[in-house]
Amino acid sequence: MKNVELSHAKTQLTFFQTEGLYREGLRLEYFTVAYNIIEAVASLAFGLAAHSIALVGFGLDSIVESLSGSVLIWRLRRHGEIPKEKEKEIENKAMKFVAISFFILGAYVLFESTEKLILREIPQPSLPGIVIAIASMIIMPILTVKKYTIGKEIESNALIADSRETLACAFLSLALLLGLGSNYFIGFWQADPIVGLIIVLFLLREGWEGYHAH
Repeated sequence: MKNVELSHAKTQLTFFQTEGLYREGLRLEYFTVAYNIIEAVASLAFGLAAHSIALVGFGLDSIVESLSGSVLIWRLRRHGEIPKEKEKEIENKAMKFVAISFFILGAYVLFESTEKLILREIPQPSLPGIVIAIASMIIMPILTVKKYTIGKEIESNALIADSRETLACAFLSLALLLGLGSNYFIGFWQADPIVGLIIVLFLLREGWEGYHAH
């Protein structure tokens, strides 16, 4: 009898621990989406002001990332409420929409980056853009570790995959910093549209992987 009660107590403890981890995962995703929205608005505003396609492309990527994060929020919130098959079906449709968004934005950034290189449209140096890149380089790795840890504990492949996406954003921030920094400190303006082309590769890769993930 005592063994049965002990086993039940362990089951309850595991249940409450799991629910707590799901709530923590949700909080991380809420923060990620909110941060991406703020980052997108700031990047687009300062990018357009400085005619920086790298910064604009970074902002557009943040918008799509917030859409992707919203899908994961929906999935975590509906945990245990609907059949897994139905949950997966809805998620697949949503992620295909996000993937198509990556393709469209990638085509836009590719056109703008190429045009600026060919026509020699020189972007203005952007100190606010450098600050945005540095902030993202600090925050994204922290989020990556937290998401990956919780994803492993609750066995959520979606959250683990999102942690890798967040890490990729950190590397993208590094590329942005190099591009904006090169223009700001040494006047190498070509670095800005070149980073734009790097962002294009990232957008197309994410679109391809998202579309063929399921």
